[in-house]
Amino acid sequence: MPRPPQGYGRERQRGIRRFRRRIVIAAEGTDSEPEYFDLFRGGDTVVQVTCIRGGGAPRQVLRQMRDYLGQNPLGPEDQAWLVTDRDAWTDEQLRDLHAWTTKDPRHHFALSNPKFEYWLLLHFEDGNGIAHAREVDERLRRHLPRFDKHISERDFTEARITEAVARAERRDRPPTTTWPQAVGTTVYRIIKAIRSGQPEPT
Repeated sequence: MPRPPQGYGRERQRGIRRFRRRIVIAAEGTDSEPEYFDLFRGGDTVVQVTCIRGGGAPRQVLRQMRDYLGQNPLGPEDQAWLVTDRDAWTDEQLRDLHAWTTKDPRHHFALSNPKFEYWLLLHFEDGNGIAHAREVDERLRRHLPRFDKHISERDFTEARITEAVARAERRDRPPTTTWPQAVGTTVYRIIKAIRSGQPEPT
C-alpha cells in the first residue's frame, strides 16, 4: 500500500473514513509519546490510533486507560496498549500493568528500558553500549541536536520507523513475555500491530 515518503502524513482522503480497528494507547510521558503516536493518525490506513494524554506513574497510566475504556469500550478487533518506561519504577508497579494484559487478549503492555527515548534512538542507530538513561539522551542528541522531548515528523520517516522496528525486534530475542529486563524496548510491537492489523504478543 503506497505511503508518503516522510512519516505518516495527516492528510485525509475525501469522504467518510471507515476504520476497521482502533488502537488506544495510554502512555507515561506527556510530550514525546503522544506526539510520536500522533504520526500514525493520518494517511491511508484502516486503523484509528488514539493516544490518551495524561501521563504519570504506571498505575496512573492504567487508571487513565480503564477510565477511557469505561466510556469507549473496545470492539472485538480493537487493541489497548499501556506504554511506560523502566526508569525507577518497582517490579510491583509494572506487574500491575502486566497483570491487566492477562485478563483480555486485546490488552497489551509495551515498555522501554531505560526510557522511551531509547525507542527513538533506534530510529538512527543500533543503540548498543547504553548503560544509563543519560546516555540515551546524549546519543539521541548526536542525531537530533535540538531534541527537546517534542517530535518532528521530518525526523521520523517511514524508513526510519521500519529500521527501528527491526533493531528493537532483533534485541528482543527471545521475545519477552513481561517487559525488557535489560536495555531494550517492546514499543515495536505497537508499530507492527498498526501496520499489519494483527494482534501482537504480550
